[in-house]
Formats: sequence, structure tokens, C-alpha cells
Amino acid sequence: MAAIIPVRTDFLMKVRNAGLDDQNQPVQTMIAQGGEPCRDVLRRALPGEALILASYCPFTQPGPYKEYGPIFVLAHESSTPPDLTIFPLPNNSESNYLTDVFVLRAYNKAEEIVNAQLASPTTTSAILEQFFSIPDVAFILVRFAAYGCYAFRLNPGVRDVNPGVRDVEIRIS
Repeated sequence: MAAIIPVRTDFLMKVRNAGLDDQNQPVQTMIAQGGEPCRDVLRRALPGEALILASYCPFTQPGPYKEYGPIFVLAHESSTPPDLTIFPLPNNSESNYLTDVFVLRAYNKAEEIVNAQLASPTTTSAILEQFFSIPDVAFILVRFAAYGCYAFRLNPGVRDVNPGVRDVEIRIS
């Protein structure tokens, strides 16, 4: 059991309404060429969609691992929210979110890296099981392999790491 944690709602409101990112810098707006990974809907952008490119920080505590990085989100809230019960592995569609190789990084409660591995659709389940069996692991960040950018966060569901987040069984197919 695990929970996919979407991009923070306060971040989405700030970039869409105030035009400022997590570093209080003006966001960039653009029209999608197609294929940009949209973190708010966990899919690739379709050509012609309005996008925002902004700096995002998935961390809440100060420390050496706290980082900011560029992410794409839709400029307007989608009427079709992502299915947070399905790990978004490649499925031979033009809107594939992850590619055939991605990174899984496990972090402790102090938001320090505990472990990291390159993953693929065939190794994901085993790596997640291995990481979530480590007592110190509080969450996992999924990242794109080529650029190292943030994709989404996974919280374990079997330990009460994030009360209030509904635990779901994430299907990996």
C-alpha cells in the first residue's frame, strides 16, 4: 500500500493565480509542443495546451538535500484529475508520463536520501517493496532519469507517515 502525492495545491494556486513559483520568481507561460511532463495531471502535454514552467520544491525542511527544480503544470486546472491509484508507467500512448527508465529515491523523515536506484516498468514493484521495507524510509520521490527532474512523491501506506492522505493500493501494470 502506498499513496501517490500530487503537486501541492498551494503551489498550483500560486503559479496559476499569482504567477509566482516556489522561489517567488515569475513563472514562464508557453504553449505545449507536446510531450512536456505535466506534474499536476501525471501525463504528457498535448500539442497546443497552455503550460506553466515554474520552480518547485517537494521538500519542507531545510537541509543539504532541499532543492528546487523546474516542472511543467497545466496553466488551467484540468477537468480530468489524475488517477492516483495507478503508478503512471509507460503504456505506449502519446501521453505517457514516465519513460522506460526513471529514478526512485528513498528519503527519511529528515528528508535525507536513504537509497536510490534506476528503475524500469519490470523492476518498479521490487524496488518499491525493498525501499518501503527499510524502517527509516518516510517517502520516495520518483524522478525522470535524463534530467533528474521531480515526477511525483510516494508515501508508504502501511506506516502512518502522512496522516490524512488516503492510502491506496497502487497498481503497477
